[in-house]
Amino acid sequence: MSDEKPDLKQVLFLGLIQSFVTSAWIQLGKQKNPLTDKVEVNLKEAQFTIDMLEMIEAKTKGNLTEDEQRILANAITELKMNFVDYKLKRGETPPQPNQPKPEEKN
Repeated sequence: MSDEKPDLKQVLFLGLIQSFVTSAWIQLGKQKNPLTDKVEVNLKEAQFTIDMLEMIEAKTKGNLTEDEQRILANAITELKMNFVDYKLKRGETPPQPNQPKPEEKN
Protein backbone atom coordinates (compact mmCIF):
# COMPACT_ATOMS: atom_id res chain seq x y z
CA MET A 1 0.00 0.00 0.00
CA SER A 2 1.05 3.59 -0.33
CA ASP A 3 2.74 5.58 2.45
CA GLU A 4 -0.41 7.62 3.09
CA LYS A 5 -2.30 6.88 6.27
CA PRO A 6 -5.70 5.43 5.34
CA ASP A 7 -8.73 7.42 6.40
CA LEU A 8 -11.61 5.94 8.40
CA LYS A 9 -13.76 5.36 5.29
CA GLN A 10 -10.95 3.42 3.63
CA VAL A 11 -10.45 1.31 6.74
CA LEU A 12 -14.19 0.62 6.94
CA PHE A 13 -14.40 -0.21 3.22
CA LEU A 14 -11.50 -2.65 3.43
CA GLY A 15 -13.06 -4.17 6.56
CA LEU A 16 -16.31 -4.70 4.66
CA ILE A 17 -14.46 -6.38 1.80
CA GLN A 18 -12.50 -8.56 4.24
CA SER A 19 -15.76 -9.60 5.91
CA PHE A 20 -17.17 -10.82 2.58
CA VAL A 21 -13.89 -12.53 1.69
CA THR A 22 -13.74 -14.36 5.02
CA SER A 23 -17.35 -15.48 4.59
CA ALA A 24 -16.58 -16.80 1.12
CA TRP A 25 -13.55 -18.77 2.36
CA ILE A 26 -15.75 -20.36 5.03
CA GLN A 27 -18.45 -21.12 2.43
CA LEU A 28 -15.85 -22.68 0.13
CA GLY A 29 -14.66 -24.92 2.97
CA LYS A 30 -11.23 -23.31 3.13
CA GLN A 31 -11.71 -22.17 6.74
CA LYS A 32 -13.63 -23.57 9.69
CA ASN A 33 -17.00 -22.08 10.36
CA PRO A 34 -16.48 -20.34 13.73
CA LEU A 35 -20.10 -21.01 14.73
CA THR A 36 -19.96 -24.77 14.21
CA ASP A 37 -16.21 -25.32 14.48
CA LYS A 38 -16.48 -27.47 11.33
CA VAL A 39 -15.29 -27.17 7.76
CA GLU A 40 -18.43 -26.88 5.66
CA VAL A 41 -19.02 -26.21 1.97
CA ASN A 42 -21.96 -24.18 0.71
CA LEU A 43 -21.36 -23.34 -2.95
CA LYS A 44 -24.67 -21.53 -3.36
CA GLU A 45 -23.76 -19.11 -0.57
CA ALA A 46 -20.17 -18.83 -1.84
CA GLN A 47 -21.46 -17.86 -5.30
CA PHE A 48 -23.79 -15.28 -3.72
CA THR A 49 -20.91 -13.77 -1.73
CA ILE A 50 -18.68 -13.59 -4.81
CA ASP A 51 -21.57 -11.97 -6.71
CA MET A 52 -21.90 -9.41 -3.91
CA LEU A 53 -18.20 -8.54 -4.19
CA GLU A 54 -18.55 -8.18 -7.97
CA MET A 55 -21.54 -5.89 -7.44
CA ILE A 56 -19.51 -3.76 -5.01
CA GLU A 57 -16.72 -3.61 -7.59
CA ALA A 58 -19.13 -2.49 -10.32
CA LYS A 59 -20.95 0.07 -8.15
CA THR A 60 -17.72 1.63 -6.84
CA LYS A 61 -15.92 1.73 -10.20
CA GLY A 62 -14.08 5.01 -10.53
CA ASN A 63 -14.53 5.85 -6.84
CA LEU A 64 -11.83 3.68 -5.27
CA THR A 65 -8.18 4.34 -4.67
CA GLU A 66 -5.74 2.27 -6.69
CA ASP A 67 -5.00 0.13 -3.61
CA GLU A 68 -8.69 -0.43 -2.84
CA GLN A 69 -9.40 -1.45 -6.44
CA ARG A 70 -6.41 -3.81 -6.52
CA ILE A 71 -7.35 -5.46 -3.20
CA LEU A 72 -10.96 -5.93 -4.30
CA ALA A 73 -10.06 -7.26 -7.75
CA ASN A 74 -7.47 -9.66 -6.34
CA ALA A 75 -9.93 -10.97 -3.75
CA ILE A 76 -12.59 -11.61 -6.40
CA THR A 77 -10.11 -13.34 -8.70
CA GLU A 78 -8.75 -15.58 -5.96
CA LEU A 79 -12.22 -16.55 -4.74
CA LYS A 80 -13.43 -17.28 -8.28
CA MET A 81 -10.41 -19.47 -8.99
CA ASN A 82 -11.04 -21.48 -5.83
CA PHE A 83 -14.75 -21.74 -6.60
CA VAL A 84 -14.07 -23.05 -10.11
CA ASP A 85 -11.36 -25.41 -8.81
CA TYR A 86 -13.80 -26.89 -6.29
CA LYS A 87 -16.48 -27.37 -8.94
CA LEU A 88 -14.02 -29.00 -11.36
CA LYS A 89 -12.74 -31.38 -8.68
CA ARG A 90 -16.34 -32.48 -8.13
CA GLY A 91 -16.83 -32.98 -11.88
CA GLU A 92 -19.26 -30.09 -12.14
CA THR A 93 -19.29 -27.39 -14.78
CA PRO A 94 -18.83 -23.97 -13.19
CA PRO A 95 -21.09 -21.12 -14.34
CA GLN A 96 -19.77 -19.27 -17.38
CA PRO A 97 -19.18 -15.50 -17.20
CA ASN A 98 -22.02 -13.36 -18.51
CA GLN A 99 -24.35 -16.38 -18.67
CA PRO A 100 -27.55 -16.49 -16.66
CA LYS A 101 -27.52 -18.93 -13.80
CA PRO A 102 -30.09 -21.76 -14.14
CA GLU A 103 -32.51 -20.16 -11.68
CA GLU A 104 -32.43 -16.90 -13.72
CA LYS A 105 -33.64 -18.46 -17.00
CA ASN A 106 -37.19 -17.73 -18.08
